[in-house]
Order: sequence, then structure tokens, then C-alpha cells
Amino acid sequence: MAHAFLSKRIVTPQGTQPGALLVEDGTIHAVCRQAEVPTDAIVHDCGNDALLPGLVDTHVHINQPGRTEWEGFRTATRAAAAGGYTTLIDMPLNCLPETTTVAALEQKREAANGECFVDWAPWGGAVANNQQHILPLAQAGVRGFKCFLIYPGCDGFTMIDQQQLEAALPSIAQSGLPFLYTPSWLPRSTLRPNHCATRTGVNTKPISHPAPTKPNSRPSV
Repeated sequence: MAHAFLSKRIVTPQGTQPGALLVEDGTIHAVCRQAEVPTDAIVHDCGNDALLPGLVDTHVHINQPGRTEWEGFRTATRAAAAGGYTTLIDMPLNCLPETTTVAALEQKREAANGECFVDWAPWGGAVANNQQHILPLAQAGVRGFKCFLIYPGCDGFTMIDQQQLEAALPSIAQSGLPFLYTPSWLPRSTLRPNHCATRTGVNTKPISHPAPTKPNSRPSV
């Protein structure tokens, strides 16, 4: 059965406009004028509420399993839903075990089962000794790979040196997936306080550092 969601504000690539979203079996089939809504559709009038695509956060640390008290699937996805995010892409470190093998990925999926308010997907980790796991992780559904060229702050997710990176790159390239890395191979003397190393050098504007919040604060949903 088709559903029609009416709104005075539907956000599209062409701008915000009145109209209707036609949805069937959970899939948006069309954006149309209200006069074009099929007569047999179930109508939901959203009034002046904005209908817009869900946001995607590609850098999230959901620490379940293993460190759920830091942030688990239930709290992370509930907060995301409250903020208009419908998909989270989870970083591969901080959970236990880290997402560096297919077995660890399956443990994470099992932990997420029944806990999520929005969709999520995993990044896979490239660490010192998991080059043989890169392609299996890609085949199992990770959306890309992340590595650290510096100590990442947790012992289980190991940094990689140049030789290990070069050993992993052919499999990452074969997977065709994105590759993210936190760099460190810059002389310490080139970095000044509040500067952030980037792949092209030194960026004088700090990145990915939100304003301080109260300790242990959580969004209210």
C-alpha cells in the first residue's frame, strides 16, 4: 500500500517546495504535487514540518561491544535520530574486539541487533598484523578502511609503520573502498599548538574538535 506524506516544505536538490512524498514498502518512489497523489494512497499531512533526506555521519565511535558504558548502539543511534541523522558509519577502534577481522565484525553486528534506532555501517581497521583480513572484511560489508600512523590511544588497535602500510595497500586498492588514515610522519618541529596534521601538510585550523561539553553529558531524547 502506497503512503503519501504531504508537506509545505519538502527539501529537494532544486530547493524547498510544497508537495508530497510517495512511499511504498519503505522506499520513496516519487516527489510530486499534492494534486498528483494517487487516490488509493494513505495520506499523512505533515503540515509545515520539513521533509528532508536523512543526514549521514561518517565518523562515529560506537564502542559496543566491550565499552558500551562509553557509548553503545542504543544511545548513539537514539541521539542520531533526535538530530536528524539516519545513518552512522562506525569507526573500527575502541570496541572490544576491534573491527579488524570478519569474526570481530560479526560480534559487532550481533551486539547491534535490536538496539538501533537508525541504520549503521562499519569501517574496517587496517592494523599491524591484519593484512590478510582486508579483503574478507571488504567482502563482509565494511564501507572502507581506517588506520593510524601514530599510537591511536588504545592498545588493541595497533598503529602501522610504512612497511605494514605498503603491505596493506594492494588489498585496499583491490577492494575499491575508501581509505582513511591519521598521519604522523611529519617532523614534530613542523607542528605548533592547535595545528592539525593533514595529508597535505599542516592545517592551521583545528578539525573535528567540538566545543567542550559537560562531562558524561548525553542528549535528551
